[in-house]
Amino acid sequence: MTGLRQLPALGLAAVGGIALAVQSRLNGGLGASLQDGIAASMISNGTGILVLLAVVPSTRIGRRALGQVREALRVHGLRWWHCLGGVAGALYVASQGISVHSLGVGVFTVAVVGGTSAGSLAVDRAGLGPGGIRAITVRRLVGATAAVAAVAIAGHDSLGDGSLTLLALPVIAGLGLSLQSAFNGRVSAVAGWPWAAALVNGAVGTCTLCIALAVEYAVRGFTPGELPTDPWLYLGGFLGVGVIAIAATVVRHLGVLVFGLTSITGQLLGALLLDTLGAHRPPATTWIAIAITLVAVAITVIKPSR
Repeated sequence: MTGLRQLPALGLAAVGGIALAVQSRLNGGLGASLQDGIAASMISNGTGILVLLAVVPSTRIGRRALGQVREALRVHGLRWWHCLGGVAGALYVASQGISVHSLGVGVFTVAVVGGTSAGSLAVDRAGLGPGGIRAITVRRLVGATAAVAAVAIAGHDSLGDGSLTLLALPVIAGLGLSLQSAFNGRVSAVAGWPWAAALVNGAVGTCTLCIALAVEYAVRGFTPGELPTDPWLYLGGFLGVGVIAIAATVVRHLGVLVFGLTSITGQLLGALLLDTLGAHRPPATTWIAIAITLVAVAITVIKPSR
C-alpha cells in the first residue's frame, strides 16, 4: 500500500482537486456573464496575484525565497523555462471560462483528467519534476490509459453537437497542468516556500492572459457583457492561489502523475456534486467516465502489498 508518510500529501492533493472543481464552476459562471472567457480569467488571476503581491514581497521569508529563485536562475540551478508554469495555468483558467458553462463541470473535469494523465506520465518519465525521473511501469501506464479512455466516454455526447473544440480545450489544459505542477515544484524546491512559487506562477499567468486578451480584442473586438453581482463568482483566483501552493508543496513527494490523479479524485467528486446540484444533470456516460477515472487513480496510486 502507499506509505503512511504520503497520506498527508495525498490528502492535500485531494483538497486541491476539490478547490479546482469549485474554481471551474466560479470561472465558468463569470465567463458566461461577461461573454468572454479570457476576460473572466484575467479577473480571476488578477485577484489571486494581488493577494500574493501584498503578502510575499512584504515578508522576510518571502523576500528571501524570491532572492533564492533569482540566484538559482543566475547560476543556472533553475532554468528560465522552469518559471513558465503560469502559461499553462493561464490556459487552464481560460478553458474554464470558455467551456465549463457549455460542457458542465463533470465533462470538463474528466477531459482535464485525460490530458493530465497522459501529460504527467511523460513529464515523470522525462524527469521534469523535482522528484527526478520516474519510470513508466505497467501499473502507471494502465492507470493513465484508463483515464484517457474516460475522456472519450464522457465526451461522446458532446462530439455530435459541435462541441469537439470545447472538449479539446480542457484536454490540452490538462496536458499543460502536468508541466505546471512539475515546473512549480522545482521553483518551490529552490525557493523553500510554496507561496513564492505561486507568485512566480501567477505573475507569468497574468502576463500571458494580458497578451491573449489584447490579441482577442484586436481580432474580434470588444464583446459586451455584464459584471455579475454575485460576489462569490470573484473568488476563483483565491482558490487558484491555494491550489498552486499545494501543488508546489507536495508534487516532489508524490511525483507529477500520482499528484495529478489524486487531485483529480477531489475534482471528480466536487464536479459531480456541483453538476448534480446545478443546472447540468450528469448523463450516464459522465457517471461511467468518473467511475473509470477513479479506478485509474486507484491503480496508479495504490501499490500492491508485498
